[in-house]
Amino acid sequence: MILPLQITFRHMDPSAALEARIRELAARLDRFSTHILRCQVVLEPSPHHKHRGALYDFRIDITLPDEEIAIRHAHPADHAHEDPYVALRDAFLAARRKLEDYERKHRGDVKHRTEIAHGRICELDLERGCGRIETADGRLIYFHRNSLVGSRFEDLATRMEVRFSEEAGDLGPQASSLHVI
Repeated sequence: MILPLQITFRHMDPSAALEARIRELAARLDRFSTHILRCQVVLEPSPHHKHRGALYDFRIDITLPDEEIAIRHAHPADHAHEDPYVALRDAFLAARRKLEDYERKHRGDVKHRTEIAHGRICELDLERGCGRIETADGRLIYFHRNSLVGSRFEDLATRMEVRFSEEAGDLGPQASSLHVI
C-alpha cells in the first residue's frame, strides 16, 4: 500500500510479525479500490474476556474521497479471535466487502428501484395487439399485449388509467408490467 497506513497497538506490546501481516493485508485492499486515501488499523486485546483468554479486536478506518469506512468488532464473541491472526483476517475481510460495496456504488452498478409510472391509454391497435400510453408529462409510451398483467388485451379501451414500468425498447420507451387501475 503506497498510501498512508497507520498501525497502533493498544494495551499490548508491538509485534513485528503482526505489523508485517497488517501491511500485507492492507496492500491487498488496493486491488479492490484505487480511491483509498488513508488506512488506520488499531489492534487491542478485548478487556471483557480475561477469564477465558484474550480476544483480539482490530479496528480498521479507511478514508475515501467521499466516505469513511469503519470496521468495528468483525466477530466480537468468536473465540477463534483468541488468535490475533484470525481476528485480523476477519477484520480485513469485512473491510474488503465494504470497499467492494463502495466501488459498486461509485461505478453506478447498484440497482435502483424503478418508479411505477402512471398514464392513460390513448391509442389501441387491436389487429397488431399493441397501443400507446400518454403519461402525465405528455410522453407517449408504446406497449404490447404481452406486457399486460392481470387483464385481457381485448378488454382494454382508450382513456383507461394504467400503471407500468418503463424500459428502453428498440424504437424508444416502452411499457412492461402494464396494470389497469
